[in-house]
Amino acid sequence: MINTNATPVRDGARSVVVRGSATGFSQSIVAGKHELKSDEPPGVGGTDTGPSPYDLLLAALGSCTSMTVALYARRKQWPLEGVTVRLKHSRIHAADCADCETKEELLDKIEREIVLTGSLTDGQRTRLLEIAEKCPVHRTLTSEIHIESWLA
Repeated sequence: MINTNATPVRDGARSVVVRGSATGFSQSIVAGKHELKSDEPPGVGGTDTGPSPYDLLLAALGSCTSMTVALYARRKQWPLEGVTVRLKHSRIHAADCADCETKEELLDKIEREIVLTGSLTDGQRTRLLEIAEKCPVHRTLTSEIHIESWLA
């Protein structure tokens, strides 16, 4: 049984609770009143009961991007009708990345295609692409992240 009691953490944000068996990859996720699944595809030993962890990461970035762009357009009263974000994660050799500061062996690469529908000017479209770079999840992923872990 899933315990849906997601509790506040130190800064007042609600926590996400993830539970899984030691026998496979399938995970049950509770975020507030929402229940999700995560798993790996059969090709890597999973049972495909839900998106992979990287799929969930891309979904977080894509949904945040879409929300941020749409909010900005609404505030400016621009004629944005819809936002579609397509994302892909891969690993690339650092030597193949001219713009990357690190030269470690492999780097994570996320490709993000943003499709804007509506009668927008070129200037509005350019500004919305700039705003996409400012979505909170994008900023988190491109900043230094400190993760604290401990055993309960």
